[in-house]
Amino acid sequence: MPRLILLRHGQSQWNLENRFTGWVDVDLTGEGEAQARRGGELIAEAGFKPAVMFTSVLKRAKRTGALALDSAGLKDVPVVEDWRLNERHYGGLTGLDKAETAAKHGEDQVKIWRRSYDIPPPPLAPGGEWDFTADARYVGKDIPAAESLKTTLDRVLPYWNEAIAPRLQAGEDVLIAAHGNSLRAIVKHLFGVPDDQIVGVEIPTGNPLEIDLDAGLKPTAARYLDQTRATPLPAVGA
Repeated sequence: MPRLILLRHGQSQWNLENRFTGWVDVDLTGEGEAQARRGGELIAEAGFKPAVMFTSVLKRAKRTGALALDSAGLKDVPVVEDWRLNERHYGGLTGLDKAETAAKHGEDQVKIWRRSYDIPPPPLAPGGEWDFTADARYVGKDIPAAESLKTTLDRVLPYWNEAIAPRLQAGEDVLIAAHGNSLRAIVKHLFGVPDDQIVGVEIPTGNPLEIDLDAGLKPTAARYLDQTRATPLPAVGA
């Protein structure tokens, strides 16, 4: 049966600065690079040899995947990039300091924007510093002005069905190096996590999540490869 590993990118510069990042293409910190390399070592120790790695078009995910593959001795694994695996688009919150935003709008409101399943933050104003419509990576794409986790899932799921699931159904092992919210969307889909519970699922940076799947791509087992940095997982078969 196929195995899937979900790898959230290592710590980014804006993770360190506590800023809403979304689609801004920030790089890894030194700690993030170390997390990525350690993730690769854990992947090798688990005997995991993916047939393909899927990732987003953002450098923090791409570099995490590349560093992990290199550390695991798997540099020749083919890599497929797609914007639909990008982080959630944080709209008008993009670039803002999270603590300052909470002070301005109130912690309850910011918690709703960050953690509710289907309520997006305010939209991104066109023409500003973080307007991505002119970015060559997104030309001709239906670019959102803001996303909730629900609308993030709405863009991730078609790509999962179109590109990723067929590889798993063919019996291949797959690595996905992406982001907290795009990976949470996949976890919600695979484990059938209810809307009001998925907001509590937190995926640590740089800690590979191995999921064993049956022929119908339903999880039969799941574990973080670094148990010292593990967070609670949805129940298998929930």
